[in-house]
Amino acid sequence: MADNKRHSVGARTSAQGSSGATAGQGMAGAMVPLEVALSRAIGARVRISTSPVASTIEGTLFTACPITNLVAINTAEEGKSQTGDYHVIPVSRIQSFQVLSLSPSNTDGASFSDAVPPLHALDIRALKAREAAAVGKLQEGEARRGKGVTKEAQDLFDAFSRTMPARWDGTKIIVADAVSIAAPYRPDDCRPLVAGDTAALARVRMVVSWPYT
Repeated sequence: MADNKRHSVGARTSAQGSSGATAGQGMAGAMVPLEVALSRAIGARVRISTSPVASTIEGTLFTACPITNLVAINTAEEGKSQTGDYHVIPVSRIQSFQVLSLSPSNTDGASFSDAVPPLHALDIRALKAREAAAVGKLQEGEARRGKGVTKEAQDLFDAFSRTMPARWDGTKIIVADAVSIAAPYRPDDCRPLVAGDTAALARVRMVVSWPYT
């Protein structure tokens, strides 16, 4: 009995632009907002009439967006198209709509199992891996930016990092964990971190003396 009543539900907007839904013949004329009636009919087969350009569209109500005030209707024949044939209609243009038949899933509550086009399960592990990779890349980029240093100091750091591992230790540049370069980053400001590693110190001092900008 309840299903028969739901099949006869229709919604109409007045010529002045007000919206509402009316029950079918033999039912009380209680009104509900058109947007509410549309949202309850998602997945059902509906017939919508529009104005001021008069047209009638029949198909499956794919979605009714309360933010954009748009509805999307798939007019493709059921079972014959996986891609669908969608029409997007502003709610303000809807003169009336009628529910022709309910979606099978509507009787048991909302379900995505019968959605067209089909909705596939998300690979949560892959999404988390992508998220972790993106966060790691951002953190790596942030770690390569000196805090409270001049542009020239950052340029010197970037020059080192293109050929050797480099990191910041406060305002000091640490190259290959072997040489420390303090501000103002001249050859004489280079200090060895590994006793006796004169080759690394000489190489870093040579790079510091080059024009690196």
